[in-house]
Amino acid sequence: MRRSVPAALVAMLLALVTLAGCAQIPTTGTVGKSRDSAVTLGNAPQIIPPGPRDGASPQAMIEGFFNAGSGYQNDFTVARQFLAPAQAVSWKPSDRTLVYRGSATVVATGKENQYRYEFDLAYSVDSQGITTPFPPGTKEHIDVTLSQVDGQWRLSGLPDGTAIPEETFKALYRPFPLYFYDPSFTTLVPDVRWFIDNTGVAKSLVSALIAGPAPYLRSAVASAFPQGIRLERESVPIVDNTAQVDLTPELRDASFTDRQRMRYQLVRTFSGISSVVDVTLRSNQADVTLEDPTTGKSVPEPTVDPKVPVWQVGIAGGELVQYASRQATRIDGLRSVAPLGPHDPAAAASQHVYAFLGAKGLYSIVPNQAPRLLDSRTSFSRPSIDPFDWVWTAGPGGAGATEAVAYKPVGAAEGAAVPKATLTAPWLAGRTVEDLRVSRDGTRALVLSTQGNSTSLQLAGVQRAADGTPRALSEPITLSTAEKSPRRAVWVDDTTILVSGVSASDAVAPELVSLKGGDPRQLPQLPGIEAISAGNGDQEIYAQTPAGVFALVRTTWTELGKGVEGLSFAG
Repeated sequence: MRRSVPAALVAMLLALVTLAGCAQIPTTGTVGKSRDSAVTLGNAPQIIPPGPRDGASPQAMIEGFFNAGSGYQNDFTVARQFLAPAQAVSWKPSDRTLVYRGSATVVATGKENQYRYEFDLAYSVDSQGITTPFPPGTKEHIDVTLSQVDGQWRLSGLPDGTAIPEETFKALYRPFPLYFYDPSFTTLVPDVRWFIDNTGVAKSLVSALIAGPAPYLRSAVASAFPQGIRLERESVPIVDNTAQVDLTPELRDASFTDRQRMRYQLVRTFSGISSVVDVTLRSNQADVTLEDPTTGKSVPEPTVDPKVPVWQVGIAGGELVQYASRQATRIDGLRSVAPLGPHDPAAAASQHVYAFLGAKGLYSIVPNQAPRLLDSRTSFSRPSIDPFDWVWTAGPGGAGATEAVAYKPVGAAEGAAVPKATLTAPWLAGRTVEDLRVSRDGTRALVLSTQGNSTSLQLAGVQRAADGTPRALSEPITLSTAEKSPRRAVWVDDTTILVSGVSASDAVAPELVSLKGGDPRQLPQLPGIEAISAGNGDQEIYAQTPAGVFALVRTTWTELGKGVEGLSFAG
């Protein structure tokens, strides 16, 4: 027997979502300004679902239970009323949330008192707020067993967690970036999680931060929180706009440096909540000293969302040039590269090294040195240069498998071998890399690849040796794009990516993809886009067409002139 979720209950949820003023996840806000979009704690609407009805059928009890998954108040009190006594005590609703598209159905399995709750899975959210998207058509089910309790049906067997409609998820949950360090502890790196935006979210943020980074970042970033540390009580009070984070004795055993670093992680993690402006670290409900009283020294404040220089690298008259304020100028110390047929240039923010594709493969050039051929393979993606001056590209390897490679020309004397790192990634097997861009913090690699008619935009962690040499790319997460055939992807800030197709003449609409999820934000169309670039935020977006260079000014593409090609900001 199959029954749909009652239309009245779906209508009630949709009405509550509308009344709550919820938009597509996430609310877009101003790109790159987390404080501007910060909110106070507890903005999720209070959805109060109905409890169980006497005499309800097993199917109705199952539907009622899962509909009650929207009632998060008081630890899901209403939902627990649908459970048998032992299950009501042991059930852990926050262990996993399955988010489904459309409606769900209850299906009898043919076994006595056993049913399945079936749906089209859109996302899964674990207890640490890590969200995994799934494509339309991903079928999932939850097995449920019922039994009689005082003459009424109750759910007596089911896994921990719950399932809610996508509309309810959009109303209740919000993205919160947690922050971890790059391996040098100089830059904070965002790790976006999703939690119910209620008054308990402060505790959720701290618990998830202590638990560590998401799997794709685990080998790429670091945390100042020592292993085994945890919250000393089941809440994080906000007193006078200050979050009081009370931790177990491992905090007192930590060095003054690590204590300060922990605080920086917490302050930035709370930056999306306007009611929190500071953080105190405590143990046994007493403030803990952060600075060494004997020296008074503090660790430098870490960088957040590293910026790129205002100039771009481009090609004019066959030579590498620096482009800014509509002017192209020669780069000091660079020898001629015109005979090499340069295109798709890249520059290090340090200006220590430049790279480009040419007639015979991948080249680099260091000021006051001759250009050198790094790789003679001509099927590699355009280069990207990370903060440590490693030149990256990707393409078919020697054995045919797709691989990423990185070279370090800086410090290598003319004629000497250039240090090289080859990174195999099993998840790229059979795929063609269209674009690879290392993040401005150096911990993540954005990879746009194709296989047949399928295109994937993925983000992997970059594992490095102690000296910064790239060693591996982690298993990635996949980002959603609306563009059917994207061929270019660049960083806009630490959580936003600009994606575009290319065309010789047709109009192309680039889009902004947020690591915080939600629908991509489509930008105005422009005919004949050949390349794109982005500086510091969505106010510095450029496109190259046969007609010249264009800048996006609010909602209009403005022509800047001709004469320079292949513009790219550092990175």
